[in-house]
Amino acid sequence: MGSPLNLPGEAPSPTAPRADASPPGSRAADLAGERAAVSPAPPDGSACAPAAEAPEGGISADALGERPADAALLRSAREVLAGRARGPWFARLLPFLGPAFVASVAYMDPGNYATNIQAGATYGYTLLWVVFASNLMAMLIQALSAKLGIATGRNLAEVCRDRFPRPVVWMMWVVSEIVAMATDLAEFLGAALGFHLLFGMPLLLGGLLTGVATFLILGLQRYGFRPFEAVITALVGVIGVAYLAETVLGGANWGEMAYAVARPSFVDTESVLLAVGILGATVMPHVIFLHSALVQGRIPTPTAAQARRLFRLEVVDVVLAMGLAGLINAAMLVMAAATFHATGRADVASIEEAHQTLAPLLGELSSTLFAISLLASGLSSSAVGTMAGQVVMQGFLRRRIPLWLRRLVTMAPALVAIALAVDPTRTLILSQVVLSFGIPFALIPLILFTSRRDLMGDLVNHRLTTLVTWLVAALIIALNGYLLWQTFAEGLG
Repeated sequence: MGSPLNLPGEAPSPTAPRADASPPGSRAADLAGERAAVSPAPPDGSACAPAAEAPEGGISADALGERPADAALLRSAREVLAGRARGPWFARLLPFLGPAFVASVAYMDPGNYATNIQAGATYGYTLLWVVFASNLMAMLIQALSAKLGIATGRNLAEVCRDRFPRPVVWMMWVVSEIVAMATDLAEFLGAALGFHLLFGMPLLLGGLLTGVATFLILGLQRYGFRPFEAVITALVGVIGVAYLAETVLGGANWGEMAYAVARPSFVDTESVLLAVGILGATVMPHVIFLHSALVQGRIPTPTAAQARRLFRLEVVDVVLAMGLAGLINAAMLVMAAATFHATGRADVASIEEAHQTLAPLLGELSSTLFAISLLASGLSSSAVGTMAGQVVMQGFLRRRIPLWLRRLVTMAPALVAIALAVDPTRTLILSQVVLSFGIPFALIPLILFTSRRDLMGDLVNHRLTTLVTWLVAALIIALNGYLLWQTFAEGLG
């Protein structure tokens, strides 16, 4: 049985190593050897489960068992993976949903608002197809990240540390930390702006409240991963409901929407540049690292067959979560097209202008829903960004600092920016520029590692899968390079 992400015709080699095997000479392989030396083989001849040993960036199954919310999930997941579960399909799928929803937050963070609003206000529904094309690429990349975590039991940063020379590892860590902090800056500012728009409070007070709220959200992890996943998923649901209501209030033209998706096109050179901006922001480097960490050790897979089954279920998680993120991004563009473009307000390009303009056009409810969605986006993505930074440091350096300390450190630049009255929308755009620098450092290693059978076992990519992913990566990296060149050219000009 091949990997569900692999394209037709792919099948695992009967002589391939186990999907959960660790590369020779690695710390995980050494630990596995030690366990094998002291542990008797199960009477059924199956391999001993390595999951009882906590992965460096994960939580051990034993520790999870002490937490009621996670213990119940683990019991249900084990029944499903062993083929003993009964009940409706959704109940059997539920234990495996969560990691992709946490990762999907990055694809609907405040940094996406300005681009989607500008695209819809300026060109109507024309660029809607770009949003859906970008979303398909994101699904592929996040599925590969989850596959790496399942197959190796390690996150992407850990595998980079094991496989690359030390100077390369240090360089990757520095770049990844800068990207994570820049992204977190934008997300923090987005939440502060949400408080400001919703309650009329000063941005600085909104920033302090954002810090408190994200502290509380991150604190849920002491009760296990399930409560944290549930809160993040609920915030994603708030964003989705808010934009569904915005779409209904705006009176979207469904015929024009369908035509724009079915007949991809551009209007002029500026529309091409805007499309490049949407496509260029497809990949979020910090959540590529994070997604692999979210699945490693989350649900034990004693055998290669169970690892393949787990990955199939994680692909469903990815499709549902990233599909929802794509629909929300599309709804942002549709709202701007139906509200601003249709009324001749193509000049609306910032988050503040969009909020101010919605009330006269659609009523106070629309502007309130917009502010609520922005606040939910900022809070959820800020918490996830802090987690991603922790994974990056632990993976590359084997070092951890308390999450509260990391939160304080990453709050400081945002509070300084607010105190200096920096334009929030401009800051969001600049954060996307910084993010572009980090894309090759996450995407290229991901493809290299998931293409290696000695590392991935039965979950190795098919050659055609790898080819498609390299083409997607080349396109994304080229577009981000073009965006960087345009940004610096405009700055110099």
